[in-house]
Amino acid sequence: MSENPVIWAPSDERKQASHMYRFMSGMSFGNYADLHQWSVRDPAAFWEALVDYTGVAFTTPATATLAHDDRIMGAGWFAGSKLNYASHLLRHGGDRAAIIFCGEDGSRREISFDELRISVTEIAAALKSAGVRQGDRVTAYLPNCPEAIIAMLATASIGAIWSSCSPDFGASGVVDRFGQIEPRFLFVANAYLYNGKRIDCVATSAEIAAAIPSIEQVVVVRFLDLDSDISGISNSIAWDEFKRPGHTLEFEAVDFDHPLFIAFSSGTTGVPKCIVHGHGGSLLQHLKEHVLHCDLDEKDRLFYFTTCGWMMWNWLASALAAGSTIILFDGSPFFDDGRGLWEMAARERVTVFGTSAKYISALEKAGIRPVDEFELPELRSVLSTGSPLAPESFDYVYDAIGSDLQLASIAGGTDILGCFAIGNPLLPVRRGELQCRGLGMAVEVYDEDGNSVVKERGELVCTRPFPSAPVCFWNDDDNARYHAAYFGRFPGIWAHGDFAELCASGGMIIHGRSDAVLNPGGVRIGTAEIYRQVEKLDEVLESIAIGQRWEDDVRVVLFVVLRNGVDLDDELQATIRQSIRDNTTPRHVPAKIIAVPDIPRTKSGKIVEIAVRSIVHGEDVSNTSALANPEALHYFRNISELGVENESS
Repeated sequence: MSENPVIWAPSDERKQASHMYRFMSGMSFGNYADLHQWSVRDPAAFWEALVDYTGVAFTTPATATLAHDDRIMGAGWFAGSKLNYASHLLRHGGDRAAIIFCGEDGSRREISFDELRISVTEIAAALKSAGVRQGDRVTAYLPNCPEAIIAMLATASIGAIWSSCSPDFGASGVVDRFGQIEPRFLFVANAYLYNGKRIDCVATSAEIAAAIPSIEQVVVVRFLDLDSDISGISNSIAWDEFKRPGHTLEFEAVDFDHPLFIAFSSGTTGVPKCIVHGHGGSLLQHLKEHVLHCDLDEKDRLFYFTTCGWMMWNWLASALAAGSTIILFDGSPFFDDGRGLWEMAARERVTVFGTSAKYISALEKAGIRPVDEFELPELRSVLSTGSPLAPESFDYVYDAIGSDLQLASIAGGTDILGCFAIGNPLLPVRRGELQCRGLGMAVEVYDEDGNSVVKERGELVCTRPFPSAPVCFWNDDDNARYHAAYFGRFPGIWAHGDFAELCASGGMIIHGRSDAVLNPGGVRIGTAEIYRQVEKLDEVLESIAIGQRWEDDVRVVLFVVLRNGVDLDDELQATIRQSIRDNTTPRHVPAKIIAVPDIPRTKSGKIVEIAVRSIVHGEDVSNTSALANPEALHYFRNISELGVENESS
């Protein structure tokens, strides 16, 4: 198979002005491939060099950079050192904007670095006064607003542990998460806005607080200007009454692996896993990705469409450490007919615009062309994650958003609070590929026998230690669940759960999740390979494919959501099958194609093949509260067409 074509390359001037170029030159490497090879061959030396380049300040220096270079879990990074994550995000001062908040209703707030520090000081003082100490858990059920960033930084400054959910979670979904970690404090909003609808949060917040006995106080942010009665929330207090002015901000120096965040797995196959990330690992991974891979510094304004329930929120917040302005948006990405985010990007002079593959695909389907409607002279990079970005979406970005952009499809996850594969300001963009493996990430692709392969599909693995590996899972004292989650497939090797391919160019292609891989006739097929062919058809808005157990084998079943007024007639089915057959293999062609009105997805927008597969097989989905639209599962129950063998092939 020939290499994917280059569709954009940075100019020499742009490359030489980048942090990656300066870092690489300082290490005396002539190209990225050599730099990456060194970074994984000698991880201790690489991460030490990153600390120096990005100005990480240890209160107490490390006695050893890496205690065990032969293991990922318990590697012992920067042993003996002390630092604080929040101190690095607040090390920049002045009246330059640290946070700009934009709501879908046109509301806007701007907070300078100096103002941010004052606000964090006031909330940290209030938490300390209430007795919050190192290791205590502080949680939030908030929209993507400045108060969420402020409360998180205040929590981190004390050495307490932060965890958050977005308000689109129902009470049971929040309790499933926060109930496991027994928080002392809960920050909530009185209401939030989505797609023009004001949604009250008071009753749900009261239900959550009542269901988690450890919560001592609930702090209510007046996010929308409503006369909300919070008296029904036990031990509640308004944000403005809670904060304590007139104090000095002090940062608790904590161990490198001291818990900072508790993030949650999607929870679609059971109670969500509580994944603990530390101060040092989170800071270093994010500084590496922001400064070197995204080329962020004080000149930049970073936007990423996210909620407080997705790890990209933590990632976005960390860009403050690079001195960048972060743009927070809360609401529907398709308010104002899908043009609102681009109007915001133009107005706020966004330099790096982050979103999901689904959003880019939906823009294309809607015929929206930002390049024709908005002036975006500062925009230099578009980032995409959440699911594989189809090659056709690469074409769309360069045609409809901007011809001189670095398009970086990135992949990693909550498990590592960062990326395994990511963008690079030194490298070209190839159609359908993630640009490169991240520095310090010894990423390979293994076949089923554990052999490293190139230009073949297999399991995305990481073979060497990296500092943002989870510190632990909460309430997993013997690390049994932690070990089973990543190291059960290949002993000592992190298996991430992505079905991937390492390209000859050094880039990567993600073909879908390993647990959703289809296996008809014993041939492994990534679901993304099917979606790419189906969703480029104008009639199809989105799709989801599963493997149905059938006749001692597995057959491929494809569900499609169609445009209004389009019927799944024989002609359209034939067109879908032909598109798949022409561009993949006969094995990819679905035995059944069925139209559904909606597809279930997680709160972060990822479709859930496993949940659909379970429903089709008559099995229960154990945790529907993890879904943004659990009602969509109903469309996959008791489908008569799946009870008889398909004879038409």
